[in-house]
Amino acid sequence: MIPFRDPQLTDRTWLPELLCASGSRGCEYSFGTVFMWSRVFRQQIARVDDYFVERLRGTMGAAYLFPAGTGPLEPVLEALEQDATERGETCRFVCMTQEQVEQLERLRPGQYRVEPDRDGWDYLYDIDRMADLPGKKLHGKRNHIRRFEDACPDWTVEVIGGDNLAECAEMDLEWNRRYRPDEGMAEQEEATLLNERHALSLAFAHFHELGLVGILIRTGGKVVAFTIGSRIGSDTFDLHFEKAFSEIQGAYPMIYREFARWLRDNVPELRWLNREDDMGMEGLRKSKESYFPDKMVEKYTAVRV
Repeated sequence: MIPFRDPQLTDRTWLPELLCASGSRGCEYSFGTVFMWSRVFRQQIARVDDYFVERLRGTMGAAYLFPAGTGPLEPVLEALEQDATERGETCRFVCMTQEQVEQLERLRPGQYRVEPDRDGWDYLYDIDRMADLPGKKLHGKRNHIRRFEDACPDWTVEVIGGDNLAECAEMDLEWNRRYRPDEGMAEQEEATLLNERHALSLAFAHFHELGLVGILIRTGGKVVAFTIGSRIGSDTFDLHFEKAFSEIQGAYPMIYREFARWLRDNVPELRWLNREDDMGMEGLRKSKESYFPDKMVEKYTAVRV
């Protein structure tokens, strides 16, 4: 069997390079995602030749992330298939892009059944467009932002780091107090909130070690919104967390626009902002579609037949 183990902070010395080599813009290929969500999805990692491999055990059972790295792929696939056999499992790959599906089909023609996973598709937005919010389609977002500016004329933006990181953690506690799961909340939504709390606690605890960056918005001396993310590959930024007090009209579009502007000014080589998937949750899908994504990272599941 492949000697899978839990991700460690020290893996940042080698793992991001292999993740970048995958060429994927999917959120699964971010070191922050691998580390912060490892306990939630029971993710374990290993290195096989010059490839990163991951085994996870989610609600649908055991599966692998498609290998990320360089060099011959055939022996790595063979090692994963052998690992599944030795564990008494069917080899299954999840969160595959169309390009990865094509790679697999070239090496294993007709040996895998492939199905789309629409609930897992990531939403990609052009950073310049999100920074400017132009056109009729985004007129409503601009209106919400104007209402925020009118209601909070003293608003300021700060880069997260140092003392204000603790303030963001305090704001998150207050956010969860205000919007804690209630009896009427769907089971999936409740589980998502609890899982996010766990992942975000790791982000706060290891912010700098994970290479995370973010901004906050302050008004009335208090943090009312923040967003945190990390880079995927050469041209994409993964927005891991976004929190705002929803009773403050326009706080969510405001933090989103301001972060897009910060990225454009400070990391100009980036092109895309990945807001991750909607997990099939109707409200989350509606929210992400309201910004009219420029692209989708379509994902698929492949099961050996």
